[in-house]
Amino acid sequence: MGSIGPAHIIIVLVAFVLLFGAKKLPDMARSVGQSMRIFKAETTQLKDDKSADVQSQQAQQASNVEDAEIVDSDGDTRRSTTGTN
Repeated sequence: MGSIGPAHIIIVLVAFVLLFGAKKLPDMARSVGQSMRIFKAETTQLKDDKSADVQSQQAQQASNVEDAEIVDSDGDTRRSTTGTN
């Protein structure tokens, strides 16, 4: 009872044609395809933005490490002057 066979798919397709008409179906398919392309482009852009944010955070952390306090061999602490901040 839970399996979908070829007869079920044909019945669903016939129902779509009857409900929406043969002229509307290609337009609907085209708009769904366009929506999928837009969705894919946006998700790719979000991934790229997230990757760029991670890289900038790593660069900031590296800069902070350069500005960290340095302990001399005799126990004195001093600030590093090699950082950009």
